[in-house]
Amino acid sequence: MVVETFAAMGTVLIGVLMVIICADIIARNVMGASLPLVSEGGALLVVTLVALQLAATVRAGRLARTEVFIVPFMDRYPVAGAVLNGVFNVVGAVLLGIIGWASLRVVGKDIAAAEFIGVPGLATLPTWPFRVLILAGFAIAAIEFAVQVLSALRRTIGDRR
Repeated sequence: MVVETFAAMGTVLIGVLMVIICADIIARNVMGASLPLVSEGGALLVVTLVALQLAATVRAGRLARTEVFIVPFMDRYPVAGAVLNGVFNVVGAVLLGIIGWASLRVVGKDIAAAEFIGVPGLATLPTWPFRVLILAGFAIAAIEFAVQVLSALRRTIGDRR
């Protein structure tokens, strides 16, 4: 449920990003100037929505991999293919866990320093809500990778019994 909620939030952010970009295009054509916060906010939104949808991508098995290699390899060597997938999932869990852990300091710094994007007096936006969502997205994706590893281990142990 958490994974699907995060994916839905990412989908909503895609819609928000589309509206912002369209509004900026209209403003450029009508007023001859860009709207404030579009480039900075857009950059933060892209990273945020990717982080929010990452766990659902892991769960669905839709991460970009070399299907040209892994599918024939698993067909020919099922045990070695399962081990290779397991290593992939363990590495994914560890790397995303490290990224999440490192993000804790960034979130703390953003909150303590009251970091923002934009131009003071014109338009600003705090960065910490985006950073918290990015941290949460990576943490949930790391957990989903770990769930994939545990699921594969259960299947492997169950097959041997």
